[in-house]
Amino acid sequence: MAEYDVNDAAVEKARELIAARQYVLDSDWGVVQPNAQTGNDFLERHSWDDYAKWHLGLTVGANDETKARYAFVYGDFRRLHRTALIACVYRASEWRHKKVELAAHDLLQALDRAAGIR
Repeated sequence: MAEYDVNDAAVEKARELIAARQYVLDSDWGVVQPNAQTGNDFLERHSWDDYAKWHLGLTVGANDETKARYAFVYGDFRRLHRTALIACVYRASEWRHKKVELAAHDLLQALDRAAGIR
């Protein structure tokens, strides 16, 4: 099973998106989550550092500047999605990636506070 470190740059970007109100509170993440082609299109116009900032997990042992390095996407490369954070919490919890789970959970709580969700 893969092991993941928390991507601190992604956590910071997510917090910036929350502060700037660049988020979607209700979406069908299974439909709107970026697929491989969306990721390729993003990488044609942006750096690997920009791509990395959309992923809460860094795969231990994977090479930088490869898609295998980045996991737990939390947005559509434009906005953070609440349902993506929920998916990150769930997946990380399911596979016992505690650090990523807690990072996603903390971001979900920050988003809910900012959006006035009680």
